[in-house]
Amino acid sequence: MTTAMPSGLDTTLLPAVTAATKAAGSVLRKRYTIHARGVSLAEVVGEIHANDEAVLAVLREALLTARPGSRWVEDELAGGALPPGEWWVVDPAEGNINHVHGMPDWAVTATLVRDNQPVLTVVHLPLTDDTYTATAGGGARLNGRPLTVSAKDDLGAALIGTGQARPGESTDTFRRIGASVTAMLTAGLVVRVSVPATLQLIHVAAGRMDAFWQFSDVRSGLAAGALLVTEAGGTVTDLDGTPWSAGSRDFLAAAPGIHTAALDVLSRI
Repeated sequence: MTTAMPSGLDTTLLPAVTAATKAAGSVLRKRYTIHARGVSLAEVVGEIHANDEAVLAVLREALLTARPGSRWVEDELAGGALPPGEWWVVDPAEGNINHVHGMPDWAVTATLVRDNQPVLTVVHLPLTDDTYTATAGGGARLNGRPLTVSAKDDLGAALIGTGQARPGESTDTFRRIGASVTAMLTAGLVVRVSVPATLQLIHVAAGRMDAFWQFSDVRSGLAAGALLVTEAGGTVTDLDGTPWSAGSRDFLAAAPGIHTAALDVLSRI
């Protein structure tokens, strides 16, 4: 799935990206409350945008400076292939809806994508001070310790996840989500349906969950987790079984022992 980084680049770029992401996480942590903020839709959306703006004020310039010549993806909910070159695919508040509602499942993510392949990522969880990192060909780590995906080879024993990529998906996408959850409830052990995607994908990379799928091409929710899972030894494809890239329309990340079985179930939906 990945394209190798130039030799030695990760040793200089990764610390800078990690520092920038942690600094951004500190901003988001200070904005967090244990109670929900906003009652009307307009109020909730306003809180979400305020979180994004506060974090980007710290994160954007730091990342562009760390990698001269790189470019910035403006719309965090955008999908589809990117033009050639290096792009920062960032979610300043991955799980923003959880943050606004006083829930703990949120993070700051920063991923460098080269020619539609993620090559470096940092996912920082400010509430626990945990930091997940990966570089193409360099492995995946949690706070510096190597990660390895699950060794399971039986889909019937698997803890599997999915979720909604963004509000306002098409009726057909919602139908497919419902049908796929039903199919996986039958084929797997337990299905977890939640947001955001990255907060489930870090569990797949760490071997705590066994697979995650999504009918989505939202890059910011998938790029970081795709690299983490791949570098932890997992298999990441679209639902046709083709290696995943930023241009893919859907997504499956799984432990190698159950990927084929999971793909067989989902490809029928």
